[in-house]
Amino acid sequence: MSRLSVKERMVRSIAMRKGEVVLRADFESIGSSSQISRALKVLIDTGRIVRLGYGVYAKARYSTLTGKPVPRVTLEELAQETLIKLGVRVQLGSAQAAYAEGKSTQIPVRTTFNTGQRRISRKITVGISTVRYENNYSARA
Repeated sequence: MSRLSVKERMVRSIAMRKGEVVLRADFESIGSSSQISRALKVLIDTGRIVRLGYGVYAKARYSTLTGKPVPRVTLEELAQETLIKLGVRVQLGSAQAAYAEGKSTQIPVRTTFNTGQRRISRKITVGISTVRYENNYSARA
């Protein structure tokens, strides 16, 4: 019986996960930091995953238009799952909430989340689209 390499164990781990988002921290028990970095680079190069931000990756598929790897779900779903995995309570941004409730007919262009009293500096990006954050934090209070 042959022992699986770090990359093979990571591929198996990614395939068995229910969600679309994979954090680098999920692989800490598989190997050393440098082994994980090399394996992640190979997985990105082969199109198994795409990088969303620092330590955040998503399962990928090949685009029928460009032939390049793209996430399997929308940026909104990826961002929401990522923030939940990181322990941040999120709600839809004000424009998206108004559209979802039928209060507005304008379709929101940007993906925005309200993080309540918490300020977030994490950047989550797919292509040229980036998640934006709103909060109820007042700097003068």
